[in-house]
Amino acid sequence: MFLLAHLSDPHLAPLPTPHLLELAGKRLSGFINWQCNRRHFHLAGVLERIVADLKGHSPDHIAVTGDLINLSLAGEYAPASAWLERLGQPQQVTVVPGNHDTYVRSKAQHPQLKWADYMRGDPPNAAVAFPFVRRRGPAALIGLTTAVPTPPFRATGWLGDQQLAQLATQLDALNSLFRVVLIHHPPVTRPQWQDRRLIDGEGLIAVLKRHGAELVLHGHEHLDMVRWFETPRGRVPAVGVPSASGTVGEKYDAAAYNLYSITGSAGAWRCEMVARGLSPDGGCVVERRRALLAGG
Repeated sequence: MFLLAHLSDPHLAPLPTPHLLELAGKRLSGFINWQCNRRHFHLAGVLERIVADLKGHSPDHIAVTGDLINLSLAGEYAPASAWLERLGQPQQVTVVPGNHDTYVRSKAQHPQLKWADYMRGDPPNAAVAFPFVRRRGPAALIGLTTAVPTPPFRATGWLGDQQLAQLATQLDALNSLFRVVLIHHPPVTRPQWQDRRLIDGEGLIAVLKRHGAELVLHGHEHLDMVRWFETPRGRVPAVGVPSASGTVGEKYDAAAYNLYSITGSAGAWRCEMVARGLSPDGGCVVERRRALLAGG
């Protein structure tokens, strides 16, 4: 059995004090939002409890699907690097960036520069490029980036034709493995959230339908969710998790992470998901649900 853990959107707190010049443009509205709202939801103590519970299950690998930081401030990247090192070594942890990791254009390449070892495909000294592939046990982890700088009050993502074409090729080449696509934005977004959608999500869905995959993991919406897509080899689940630092509230789901137990072989995979997260009173981390995503 191969045990894969997935968490997302830690939005590491506290936010470092920004320099005045850093609050020009989009960061100003983001900073106000953080001070008035988000800092009360994303709590360091919650994240510590989630990570401790995750590590207690000794997963074989951990996937983190973006938004490690908040405003792409210069002072946010080093603490995020230190957090990743505590989470695990680069061979045991795979990261793809989120829109908050590339919040402004001047920092668009910072995730690849600062967290490169967690985003390299095989072999470990490969250049950082998307999509990348990491083979771990029976799984092939395919990392995509949807993280692009956007105007204020927008959080949309974009893959582009080149990534989609390369993804199609990789899915075909890896079809004997359990293919896990890692992405920050979900393929489909709720109608009322069009300002945070994956703009070319229909293109991604078309690739999945033509070439297949076993599992798609994403974050971004801070909700516990599963959507299914039909492919030539059966249905593919796209699974999102809440923010790993989110406290109990009304708008979003409280902090959680998922564990995937993967067994079997091509054409006969079995994958069971266990969701663990904060209890309704926020007092402890509990098992929320189990679901069979593949197999009988």
